[in-house]
Amino acid sequence: MNAAAQTGYVPPPGPPEPPPARPWPRWLIAATVAWAVLLAALTWISAGGDEPTVREQRTLAEAAPVVDRAVGAVLGAAGAEPVVLLGPDRLDPGCRVTPFVEGATLVRAVEIVVPGDQARPLLERIAAGLPAEYQARVRVSDRGARLSADAGEFVTVTGEFVDANGEPVTAADGPDAPGRVRVSADTGCRPLGGYQQLAAPPAGPEVDALSRALAALGRPASTPPELLMTTCPGGDRRARTVRVSTDPPADPAAARPASAGALLLDTPDGYAYRSGPVTVLVDHSNARLHLAATTPCPAP
Repeated sequence: MNAAAQTGYVPPPGPPEPPPARPWPRWLIAATVAWAVLLAALTWISAGGDEPTVREQRTLAEAAPVVDRAVGAVLGAAGAEPVVLLGPDRLDPGCRVTPFVEGATLVRAVEIVVPGDQARPLLERIAAGLPAEYQARVRVSDRGARLSADAGEFVTVTGEFVDANGEPVTAADGPDAPGRVRVSADTGCRPLGGYQQLAAPPAGPEVDALSRALAALGRPASTPPELLMTTCPGGDRRARTVRVSTDPPADPAAARPASAGALLLDTPDGYAYRSGPVTVLVDHSNARLHLAATTPCPAP
């Protein structure tokens, strides 16, 4: 049975209307604007003057001079006596700085040809001769001795004893294993930022030394000369390497320049000698004959 509505019933009123919004005080608006301006100014000052906190805050163009100084520091620490040669710059594009930004990695290497039993002492000498801020050290594992250092600006320096294919030579290969110490400076993935590879330096005494070596071998160069350079410690001198390849003669070990003088290195894989201020390396460790002439950094 339905109940009848009571005569004269008045429904309850709805919720009260909210009071009108009060405007922000002028002092609060002024304080908010001032705080936003202060934050923008601090951000601009920090971006311009503070040290980078991640690698992505420095482009490849900004990191390249750090790589050059690091390679020069390695040459200075190695000294002028070992048989050294500069490796070509390796620019590896296609890495991702962020999911939306593409970048590249720059690697530059120094190769120092020494017998296998001298690899660890050489790496330790380089570590001791690098600037203290690099915090260089050498660790020994089943992969052999390995140098690691920090050149600043997130550029890493690593070194190890490798064979002709760039693979690490381990203790299991024996103390007489052929190879060379390779020390590399690596930027890691960076935005390009206008980076351009340096143009080849002008020809010098290295080209003449290679011409004489090729004439003694009776072989013309089959590749154009590759000229490489880096800045020596102090910044007023440059180390330079010129590299060529050719087809090997029947006995490359026997075809040595008569003017070579005393050999600096004589192994089954190659030999090296000094021609004036230039060191010439003849490498016949694989199917091709590789020649390199280097003017190293002067002794300190």
